[in-house]
Amino acid sequence: MVVDHIGIVVKSIEEGISYWEKVFDYKQMTEIVINTRQKVKVVFLKKENSLLVKLIEATDETSSVYRFARKGGGLHHLGFRCKDINQEITRLKSLGLRVITNPQPGEAFENNQIAFLLGSQALNIELIDTDKKARKI
Repeated sequence: MVVDHIGIVVKSIEEGISYWEKVFDYKQMTEIVINTRQKVKVVFLKKENSLLVKLIEATDETSSVYRFARKGGGLHHLGFRCKDINQEITRLKSLGLRVITNPQPGEAFENNQIAFLLGSQALNIELIDTDKKARKI
């Protein structure tokens, strides 16, 4: 596995983009994509020689990140790219990690499979097995 991106919850994705551009010199890499299963809007930001950043905004009160965003948001997860998502889930479960979202299509990854697991130190992990990102600009 390798780190693909860090996920940051924000109250407003547009304000988040502006902040990351001004403060950290990141640039918007993709269009804003709505993930209907997770009930969030996401966008990827890039910077040369740095990790990708995925900003996440809740689309309604039933989103799993809604309350976190209302409290100000912040670091939500580390995204790891692996060769085979199902094999990696099996391996991580054997090490004590807990699956919180089974593999499902992720709109931000051109509908390739994503899954979320919870590790020790309350680390929220997103697994992906693709380097595709939806609707690059």
